[in-house]
Amino acid sequence: MDEVVELCRDLIRIDSTNAGDNAGPGERAAAEYVAGKLAEVGLETTILESDDRRANVVARIQGTDPGKPALLLHGHLDVVPFDANDWAHHPLSGEIADGCVWGRGAVDMKDMDAMILAVVRQRLRENRLPGRDVVLMFTADEEAGGDYGAKFLVEKHPEQFEGVTEAIGEVGGFSVSTDGGKRLYLIEAAEKGMAWMRVTAKGRAGHGSMLSTDNAVTEIAEAVARVGRYEWPVRLTPTMRRFQEATGGMDLGPLQRMIGAGLRNTVNPTMLRAGYKSNVIPQTAEAVIDGRFLPGFEEEFFATVDELLGPNVTREFVQHQIALEFGFEGPLVDAMVQALRNEDPEGTAVPYTMSGGTDLKSFSRLGIKGFGFAPLRLPAELDFSGMFHGVDERVPVDSLRFGVRVLDQFLDLC
Repeated sequence: MDEVVELCRDLIRIDSTNAGDNAGPGERAAAEYVAGKLAEVGLETTILESDDRRANVVARIQGTDPGKPALLLHGHLDVVPFDANDWAHHPLSGEIADGCVWGRGAVDMKDMDAMILAVVRQRLRENRLPGRDVVLMFTADEEAGGDYGAKFLVEKHPEQFEGVTEAIGEVGGFSVSTDGGKRLYLIEAAEKGMAWMRVTAKGRAGHGSMLSTDNAVTEIAEAVARVGRYEWPVRLTPTMRRFQEATGGMDLGPLQRMIGAGLRNTVNPTMLRAGYKSNVIPQTAEAVIDGRFLPGFEEEFFATVDELLGPNVTREFVQHQIALEFGFEGPLVDAMVQALRNEDPEGTAVPYTMSGGTDLKSFSRLGIKGFGFAPLRLPAELDFSGMFHGVDERVPVDSLRFGVRVLDQFLDLC
């Protein structure tokens, strides 16, 4: 179904960059595009703005069995910033080269947005309604924590989720080829909690030429180094225990960066700020650290962080979001597994813990159980995980077509 390719290209060409400061182009143009494509096949849509240009699209497809609970299909419309000079093809071009669609959002996550649109448009043109109600949500602001998107919808428009008990979204259902020639499809059944923290040290201001034993820059630098170099112990959650059992220590290549982070808590320093003049010792120095904790290990995580920071450094949250873990069983999981098997009988579906976070954190506050399931069969040599927020982001055309076929069958099965 080549429509999915054109939809993906169109979405990539719409600049919806989100630097987290609410000063970018916003998602309004992308939201209007999505709403228009749904309206073309007769689906009534609602655009809900949380702020100027910060737009979310919501629509509901009525299923044939009103007694079944509703399913949420969600994707975010914003993307992270980029430096076009680093790319082989402009990140807003949507260019097709080497069998791939190139551009910012090609894997995170305008590919899934396009697949949802393509499946829904085809089914409605053919009058093939799902068995259960399907709620579609294309959200703003996921890349900055969801304040203008998923959080806004949950807090201000909970009526849009009426009857929804389950959901599928990003970062799952993609294939990885092992060193033994086996093809696995990783379905996100858990995701780590998020703790973006601003840490601050205070000292005595003074002249840079004099002796100083109370230097805020020294204090914050040493604290950040302790946190950044700490080797967190492996902690096997139920999801990753099943993953380990299924993979048996196989070499997963570049994906090991993501999988390894699902086996332990992590903290990475990301920003530093101090001072205003070369010869002035500043009174305050601060850093931002990106912390992620495993489901069930939040208490241990913060106790360790506080010990590493030391008594002279304080912390406050920039973002603090819960960890999630759902059992990998039940009819929805069966539907995902069967839909993948129908298209790739040699593939094996396995659950995993995502190192990052998604809009599902907000949706779960309404009791919604969800999974990452944006199905893509990928070439063995493609470093898929390395393209999330990376340079030369791209998605194979054949993978998009595969995803549409899988999602279409999934809607029949679930």
